[in-house]
Amino acid sequence: MASFRKRGPYQWEVRIRKKGHPVICKTFEIRTEAEKWAREIESGIDRGLYVPRSEAESTTLSEALDRYIQEYLPRLSHFEINRNRARALQRRDLAQKFLSAVRGKDVADFIKEREVEGVSGNTIRLDLGILSRLFNLAISDWGMESLVNPVARVTRPKLAKGRERRLEEGEEDRLLAATNPEMRGIIRLALETAMRREELSKLRWADIDFERRTATLFETKNGEIRTVPLSPRALEILKTLKADAGGRRDRVFTQGLSAITHNMVRACKIAGLLDLRFHDLRHEATSRLFENTDLDLMEIRSITGHKSLQMLARYSHLRMDRLADRLAGARRGEQAAAS
Repeated sequence: MASFRKRGPYQWEVRIRKKGHPVICKTFEIRTEAEKWAREIESGIDRGLYVPRSEAESTTLSEALDRYIQEYLPRLSHFEINRNRARALQRRDLAQKFLSAVRGKDVADFIKEREVEGVSGNTIRLDLGILSRLFNLAISDWGMESLVNPVARVTRPKLAKGRERRLEEGEEDRLLAATNPEMRGIIRLALETAMRREELSKLRWADIDFERRTATLFETKNGEIRTVPLSPRALEILKTLKADAGGRRDRVFTQGLSAITHNMVRACKIAGLLDLRFHDLRHEATSRLFENTDLDLMEIRSITGHKSLQMLARYSHLRMDRLADRLAGARRGEQAAAS
């Protein structure tokens, strides 16, 4: 049964008491709104459809992000990157809203704010990914069944066209000359194996089988273990690095993720390659596998670790002159004789 109590000149408090249910309270400025809410709640209880909203109505998005960081993020790779992104979300006005009050329009307004700030569509999608996972967790694991995921109701920004940057003649030598010996090994191995930056930073000597000519990657982007075959040049690079290390460390490279990024940016600046990024080396390596080897699509996919052939196609940017050589009868890795 609902009871109404006037609190001050402008507020009405509703209390609903039903046997077998906790007391439900809410305050309104207008009595008619209080009565309408009470009827809806009592009807839901009678039909067995009522879901408590108290926790969702008393937990802000910022507080939920704290819980998300503590309970969920430690299960993921790249904890620090995801934590920093979640902390940045906590500084937004949106984070001060209660979870139950966040609507699709609020998320759409957040997207517009980020677009005005000039951030990329992919960055916005990463932010939305955190918000969406948080709401799904709150619904499934935190007992807030009354919530609806507002991110699922908005149109996400389109991704920009994928990068097609490749190394032009002489740029690889300029890049290698602009950095330190270990970074040169990282760049050369990336170009030879198509390994990601994270995979290289975590590569251990125990993961490399020189006899079988393979490197096993236990921590990959998609979470699946991948074994990469090593070319003669990759083996030569690794043997040189091992000789230089002298068995003094477990990991192949001393540089972590952030250090590789920093050193790549610095080397590109010195070499005058300001539009080049480390991830472009993966594009270059993938394209070289198509241009210089007779491996088929599935074999190249097993090396690069792409989940789909569509994604693999995005990473291969073949040079038209090489295709013209193939049409003229040249084999892969060869150039046709000039007519």
